[in-house]
Amino acid sequence: MTDDAYLVLFDDPAVPLGVPLAAVEDASFLDTPAVRAWLEAQGVTVTSPGLRLLPPEETSAVPEDAERLPVPLGDEELIRVRQLNAPYDVAKMEEELLAYRSCAEGREALLARAVAAGVPAHRIAELTGEDLTTVKSLVH
Repeated sequence: MTDDAYLVLFDDPAVPLGVPLAAVEDASFLDTPAVRAWLEAQGVTVTSPGLRLLPPEETSAVPEDAERLPVPLGDEELIRVRQLNAPYDVAKMEEELLAYRSCAEGREALLARAVAAGVPAHRIAELTGEDLTTVKSLVH
C-alpha cells in the first residue's frame, strides 16, 4: 500500500474504482503545474468520465497499463475522497464518526453502530480519535 492517492485514467469509465475527479474538483492538487500538464498530456479534463481519484488503499488494484499520477491529498481531502468512495451506509456512518469528535454522549453506542455497519476498526479509530485497541474491543 502506498501513502499517495492517484489520479487514474481508465479506458472504461464504468470501472468501479475510486471516485470521479469531478466529485472533488476543488481539490488543491488540481492547481499544480504537474497535474495540469498530466491532464493536458492525456487529453482529458476534470469532468472526463474515465478519470478517477483513488485513495491510497485502492491503488494496488489499478491495472499496470493504466495511466496514473500520484497526487498529494490533505487530511480533509483524503477523508472526503474516502467518504465518496465508500458505500452509502458506510459513508453516512463515517460522517457521524467525524461528528463524534465534538461530543462524548452516546460514545459506545455510536462505536458499536459503526462496527455493525461494517466500518473497519482502523477507520473508526482514525475518524473518532479513539484508541484502536478500544475500538477493536467492540468487535466480537
